[in-house]
Amino acid sequence: MSVAVIFALAGLAAAQYPAYTGQLLVAPGRRADKCLGADNYDGAPVKIEDCNGGATQKWTFGDNYHVKIHGNKCLDVKDGKNADGTKMQIWTCNNDSSYQKFWYSFWDYTLSWKDTGKCVDLPDGNTNNGNVAQIWGCNGGNPNQVWTTGYLATDPPKTSQNGQYGTNQCGTGSSQTSKCQTAWLNDVDDFCVWAPPNGGEIGNTEREVVSYCTKSGRGTRVIPNGTLKGVHFVKTKDYVQVTGTGDFTKIGVTPNDDGGELDPHGADGNGNPMGGLVYGNTFGKNLQYHEWTSFMSATEFCFRACTGPDAAKNCQHIYDVMGCRWNMPANYDAGTFESCDADNALPMGVYGTSTWHQGVKPTPAAHPIPKSSNCHTLPTVTSAPVKRDHKRRQFSHDM
Repeated sequence: MSVAVIFALAGLAAAQYPAYTGQLLVAPGRRADKCLGADNYDGAPVKIEDCNGGATQKWTFGDNYHVKIHGNKCLDVKDGKNADGTKMQIWTCNNDSSYQKFWYSFWDYTLSWKDTGKCVDLPDGNTNNGNVAQIWGCNGGNPNQVWTTGYLATDPPKTSQNGQYGTNQCGTGSSQTSKCQTAWLNDVDDFCVWAPPNGGEIGNTEREVVSYCTKSGRGTRVIPNGTLKGVHFVKTKDYVQVTGTGDFTKIGVTPNDDGGELDPHGADGNGNPMGGLVYGNTFGKNLQYHEWTSFMSATEFCFRACTGPDAAKNCQHIYDVMGCRWNMPANYDAGTFESCDADNALPMGVYGTSTWHQGVKPTPAAHPIPKSSNCHTLPTVTSAPVKRDHKRRQFSHDM
């Protein structure tokens, strides 16, 4: 049995919990800047709120299939009524109550009521504050049943996953020996890439890679000046993406390494790197990207971070041997440093009504490079202190 299969089976066995640990924010897949919250009393509705990281929004996934808040309150189906549209509330935890047993899948981010075929659901896909969550028949691929978990960028845990190599409490300094595993994607001159902490091939260090950034002041390592030979940043209505070329042996990648793919899932649901978190300011201040994908080699990189209801489709991670130019068609030219608006790319592997699967012959051509506009260029990209008042134009995902 392959290591990947062993990891996958181990992940399935533990799938009642999110991959992340500790007190978690639970956000609807449609809007990463919104959170599920509930006040501290029996019968309090579980409703949509602006994420603030307060006590009313910190959930813990624990034993007995409980999803806890306020210490002794649990996510609860009102009156235990097994019917579409029944509202969610919290109630004092009771180990014998079937109303309080939920199963979380970190593969598709669904939260299901155990043994009922019902899932926690966002009524009408409405992300307005005060909308109370409900149960509804589980429907794979329904964005109203996607619930991501994570942390405020300003309140990260020391480690977000058990067995993590590095840390997510990175501070505000910079060090070339940092073990920070938090990355940022903001603009052509404000982004990070993943690279080996102590040198090596990406495929052999994917679990431990750390963050190298163009900006100092986030506790990461800094990309040395002269490393980047070309950088091309685009923002679309659903994602941000940075691509380019360089000499990444300067940040520890083995010479001639063809590289590897990095994403928050990995073979076992724990991600490569394990504990890697990605944030940005394009779609909201300090917004966590729950879906992202990246390729890194000795000479080329690409990094896309997605949000909104189509995040998983736009940040597909299953084509892990196809490299940057097939997964993320874009400008990879050396000598140009630019930031543009752009149309969404066609989803990886989707050709009309057909979906191609890696390894099937013949291999289809990459999709065309999406149209871009409103480009501005820089003479080069060098390291500089982080801009604390980053003002890049933002997009909204109101649905």
